[in-house]
Amino acid sequence: MEEGQPGIGRVEAFSDGVLAIIITIMVLELKAPEEPGLDHLWRLWPTFVAYALSFAYVGIYWVNHHRLLSHATRVTNALVWLNLALLFTLSLIPFSTAYLGTQHFSRDATLLYMATMLLPSLAYVPLQRVIHATGSQSAAAKTYHRQTIRKGLVATGLYIAGLGLTFVSPWLGIASALIVAVLWFLPHSPIDGLFGD
Repeated sequence: MEEGQPGIGRVEAFSDGVLAIIITIMVLELKAPEEPGLDHLWRLWPTFVAYALSFAYVGIYWVNHHRLLSHATRVTNALVWLNLALLFTLSLIPFSTAYLGTQHFSRDATLLYMATMLLPSLAYVPLQRVIHATGSQSAAAKTYHRQTIRKGLVATGLYIAGLGLTFVSPWLGIASALIVAVLWFLPHSPIDGLFGD
């Protein structure tokens, strides 16, 4: 099976729908307290912090997925199945986010959360390789792949380090995940210049 640009549009539209559902499921975990008073509202801070962090991650994947598919020129079987694999790993985020919030960033909840963050990072790599090999070979596409592959490798390393650091303190694991988010938010990061061009 191979399709051109119309097929890519369908893959992107389906992916956008799945990501929108993932965010919707996460926000449904933000349940208002039944008791009045700010003190009851304040007790929800772990749930809100977990949601905000996960919302940022899903947003980062949405932006990068859109940019990645802009370099695709045809839809292959590999692209379809690897894209589904990425979406599957992202669909696990609402569960680990809810668990992280309700368990108040306990060590076990943070380990699960960090593992859930690592999975999409690993799933993104083969999808990008397929698009790199079968998609646009323009100078802009090559620069994009070179820079994002570097960032992806660093991000994966930080997630793995965060898993280990969580045994020392859950907040060190969360800090590792937060650094990954900051790296992807920056339009130009120090990683972009690593290893030369």
